[in-house]
Amino acid sequence: MKPIRAAAVQFNHQPGDKSANLKTIAAFIDEAAEQSVDLLVFPEMCITGYWHLRDFSREQLDELAEPVPAGESSQALLAHSKRTGMTIGAGLIEAGEDGKLYNSFVVAMPDGRLECHRKLHCFINEHMSSGNEYTVFDIPQGAKVGVLICYDNNIGENVRMNALMGAEVLLAPHQTGGCNSPSPKCMGVVDTKLWDQREANPAAIEAEFKGPKGRQWLMKWLPARAHDNGLFLLFANGVGTDDNEVRTGNAMILDPYGDVLSETWQAQDEMVLADLDPALREMSTGQRWLTTRRPELFDLLTQKTGIEEDTRTVRFRRQAENQE
Repeated sequence: MKPIRAAAVQFNHQPGDKSANLKTIAAFIDEAAEQSVDLLVFPEMCITGYWHLRDFSREQLDELAEPVPAGESSQALLAHSKRTGMTIGAGLIEAGEDGKLYNSFVVAMPDGRLECHRKLHCFINEHMSSGNEYTVFDIPQGAKVGVLICYDNNIGENVRMNALMGAEVLLAPHQTGGCNSPSPKCMGVVDTKLWDQREANPAAIEAEFKGPKGRQWLMKWLPARAHDNGLFLLFANGVGTDDNEVRTGNAMILDPYGDVLSETWQAQDEMVLADLDPALREMSTGQRWLTTRRPELFDLLTQKTGIEEDTRTVRFRRQAENQE
């Protein structure tokens, strides 16, 4: 891995307005280029919008979906990448050649390549499918990069698989925080009025972003993903109103020890920057632990125990229970 200047963005997407969201993305790309960024990461499904899609029909989703890499958004990112020399990733709905729709994250590179990760644990809409492959690849800036989208990162084995496949930097695009979680110690709803009043009273909404509904929840597990696998981690998240919920932003960049190199908790569109020093990985705890694993003890990890449920099944069951 070579030294890399990385950036992670949080922004408040416009639901269903791909043109407006691509304009926001373009503005951040220009800002990042001025600061000599090599690797720029945007949030999950930030091109299409996210939470408002949960009740869309297949026909409504089809109107927003695009093929990859031939679609307009992929081609726009490739053009920006070639123009600036940056590797750029952003999320959208992919219209797969197999006729299925995916929550995907495309990564455009200045040499004309484009990689696409399909979310492994997709649950936003019953008409969207989960991917079945890990996505790890080399970028021209001199690093091996992996991608996991939102819930993918909650499952520790997914991050470990990326590390075993050689990932040095993990791109972690999200739409999270402020969720109506059934767990009593996991996130919680943020009043949309606080976001609406953010300019008059920024302290109130930022307290929520820094508290247990936002940063405090992330810090329970996100640093462990970086530390235990010896990875740099780029966390890019939505911020602000997302239909009837409020995303808590907290864009951040973590080093291979799980320490925060750069972050924000401001209630606004924001970009955070950090220089990734490859020397930090060489003797990091996680990297050393990878070399002392005993895979012969891990058979149970690949066996079904009977408690497994598809994330989409869980979501719709809980939704039905809440309506009773």
